[in-house]
Amino acid sequence: MKTECTAGQLEFHGLGRRAVVGEFDGGKISSDSGGLLLREVEQRTHILKRLAGCFVDYRDPDQVEHSVESLIKQRVMGLALGYEDLNDHDTLRHDSLLALLSDKQDLSGKTRKRDQDKGCALAGKSTLNRLELTPLDADAGSRYKKIVADIEGMDELLVDLFLEAHDTAPAEIILDVDATDDPLHGNQEGRFFHGYYRSYCYLPLYIFCGEHLLCARLRTADQDGAAGTVDELARIVERIRLSWPKTRIIVRGDSGFCREDLMAWCEAQRVEYVLGVPKNSRLKTILAEAMAQARSQYEATEQAARVFKDFRYQTRTSWSCERRVIGKAEHLAKGENPRFVVTTLSTEEWDACSLYEDLYCARGDMENRIKEQQLALFADRTSTHEMRSNQLRLYFSSFAYVLMQTLRRLGLEGTSMARAQCDTIRLRLFKVGAHIRISVRRVRIAFSESYPYADLFRQIMQRLQQIPLRC
Repeated sequence: MKTECTAGQLEFHGLGRRAVVGEFDGGKISSDSGGLLLREVEQRTHILKRLAGCFVDYRDPDQVEHSVESLIKQRVMGLALGYEDLNDHDTLRHDSLLALLSDKQDLSGKTRKRDQDKGCALAGKSTLNRLELTPLDADAGSRYKKIVADIEGMDELLVDLFLEAHDTAPAEIILDVDATDDPLHGNQEGRFFHGYYRSYCYLPLYIFCGEHLLCARLRTADQDGAAGTVDELARIVERIRLSWPKTRIIVRGDSGFCREDLMAWCEAQRVEYVLGVPKNSRLKTILAEAMAQARSQYEATEQAARVFKDFRYQTRTSWSCERRVIGKAEHLAKGENPRFVVTTLSTEEWDACSLYEDLYCARGDMENRIKEQQLALFADRTSTHEMRSNQLRLYFSSFAYVLMQTLRRLGLEGTSMARAQCDTIRLRLFKVGAHIRISVRRVRIAFSESYPYADLFRQIMQRLQQIPLRC
């Protein structure tokens, strides 16, 4: 029997003699009820409430139906749940569950002022778009866009949240720095073709400490990949040392960050570093003997061979002084694979092999964090015209990541999903079907009884409930 789809009833392939039909008339049913876990995290950390404090609202209070806080929660929670497009919110504005996550008192939108808005508890795409597009010089006299973002305040908040995540000051932390491409498909401000990535893109700079995001700075691609790193590290390190004056700080990055200004700044500020060094003919000559040993080992065993060389080195013009460099002479089936790193760490503390394999190579985990944010939390959706509004979009994605990472740290530790990435957390914990019943005294969420992770969900809730609510 041929199936037919009409504007009303959907007719699927039958089951024996029985017809299989469907219609979008189930009432207040949500596919995102697991997002309540994020709300529990928010109630205990106020991450999004404090993010809302980084905005100045010049709107007439008598005309405001959606506070800045509810708009921020709607936007960031939407990203965490997988809705990257503002157009999605023209339908999501009817979703009582997302309204609950946004702490809207009127979950059904019954008390909206305009008849055309009744039934819509949340803001639509146009209101959220004005939130993103408000210029820096907007004020009460502006016509539509009157909510001004304080980017510096958001920078400070990311570092403050990192510090608050630790009960005691750690003895040592490693700040990973990296740049990546953010492809552009329009004529955005700052659009530039990057030869390495072979596309028009932005070149955002990220700084992580483990899983903690400390900086996400949108930059144009017509500059060095390390541009601005010293400025970002300077403000971050200063803030960290105010709280943790005895904590040792190590900066780690690939060869794109082996720059004299960065190394000299670290040395002057008593910050250690481990950075990749670009290959050149002089370095290859110094490593030639070690490479010959690696080649001999490979020919004898037909297994990848590594030999390390520890030496002092200074470039002819760009470096201001001689520094410790580690050379890795590696021979693989495809041939030679030399690599170099420069560091301020001593030979007594780190031998050449351990420094390269255990310390430097561990920076690769940061790339997983960047992928989480770009692929799972849509950090690359920078499609507005201006750099400032695209930076704001990057920050919404960044705080969605921080919220998810806080759930992972507070709720998932000790469970089977302690190391799960954001898209896995969303799929297994957030995408839960539930029926919502709203009354004067209660909001009742009836979860799907066939949800396969119900026991894990309860375990996570118990862990979160042990954490006191934040006043």
